[in-house]
Amino acid sequence: MKPEKEEKETGPHIGTVNFERRKHPRMAVNLSVEYWRVDEPRIRAGCTGDISEGGVLLHLPEEMEVGQDLRLRLFVDSGLDFLFIEALAQVVWKDLNIKNEGDCRVGVKFLDISAKDMCNLKNFLTSLAHLKVPSGIDVPPRLLSDLGISVVKTGEETPWLVMRD
Repeated sequence: MKPEKEEKETGPHIGTVNFERRKHPRMAVNLSVEYWRVDEPRIRAGCTGDISEGGVLLHLPEEMEVGQDLRLRLFVDSGLDFLFIEALAQVVWKDLNIKNEGDCRVGVKFLDISAKDMCNLKNFLTSLAHLKVPSGIDVPPRLLSDLGISVVKTGEETPWLVMRD
């Protein structure tokens, strides 16, 4: 897949702005994950940092190489019971965490995921996107808007947070 457009640096910038350039919004969530290299059957444990329909940030106890194919099994609480989502993924970037020895962060994109598992993933992400605002927390509306989140007042005491498409 080629980048749509390359941007050139035009000069110094003041301040920091982090615009989301991903196709699918990420949701920060810590899920247990089992993974194994496609060419090696030994299953290992890790966890997620965030997840989207396109891929996942993994925290793994070992270093991975960019381009490495992995099989993943993500354990998800569907609200009624636990289920797992399986996918074939590929490492697209890596970052060794020097602060925590043995912690390698890797970003993976999904290469193959069944229709059923993608449906379960979408349902899980939708459930995360419709969480209620905890009472006593005042989140600035501008911040929510910049993150693509709408606050929906339903007549209940606690409003809902809804991800916009």
